[in-house]
Amino acid sequence: MTTTTLDGKAALVTGGSRGIGAGIALRLAQDGADVALTYRQNAERAAAVVKQIEALGRRAYAIQVDNADPDAVHDAVDSAAAELGRLDILINNAAVFLVGAVGDLGATELEQTIAVNVRAPYLAVRAALRHLDDGGRIISIGSNVGERAVFPGLALYAMSKTALVGLTRGLARELGPRGITVNLVNPGPTDTDANPADGPNAGTIAGFTALGRYARAAEIAATVAHLASPEAGYVTGAVINVDGGFTS
Repeated sequence: MTTTTLDGKAALVTGGSRGIGAGIALRLAQDGADVALTYRQNAERAAAVVKQIEALGRRAYAIQVDNADPDAVHDAVDSAAAELGRLDILINNAAVFLVGAVGDLGATELEQTIAVNVRAPYLAVRAALRHLDDGGRIISIGSNVGERAVFPGLALYAMSKTALVGLTRGLARELGPRGITVNLVNPGPTDTDANPADGPNAGTIAGFTALGRYARAAEIAATVAHLASPEAGYVTGAVINVDGGFTS
């Protein structure tokens, strides 16, 4: 097994069974980490990612979690740490994307979005702090929509992702004395099953970027992997847009 930048580390990636989350889980494993990942429904997808990680010679573990359930979030973090024997890196990636005019999205949609996109990352951090040693890493996945909402109907989602800015900066200050870095990555339009680069509105969306194209999940994962590595030990409280110039 080749020694790499994350050799001997253990990571938890929420929402790691598909899309950007799966890309992050695989990249962290490629860089040497053992990886636990959570998923909500599709056990088959999660098992496929676990198999890919194990093929790299790393340990992997999938946990079914409803991130709207506070107790389940807490238990998932503890389970990941117990299964892997430690926890060094927390990636808050799981999210819901509810779109619609404010007049059409009521208390139910608001509560679901806040529960998964804001409360769950907070609670995951809270649980992880009992396991993270000094020098640990916390990285949340936001959205370019939090920086620039180019279409109507994105207010609720944008609000929830913008909340992660405050969480990141507040935690960076709080955890700095322990050498735990806390950062936020805002992906731009990324080619996933949920938002394919050949979808009906993809041409318009890609046109808002400076590069004129969607990202690959691996490109988002590369930035996350750097932030998780020892080389990024002096980067904290940062909001990094990996968006092809979407917010330029």
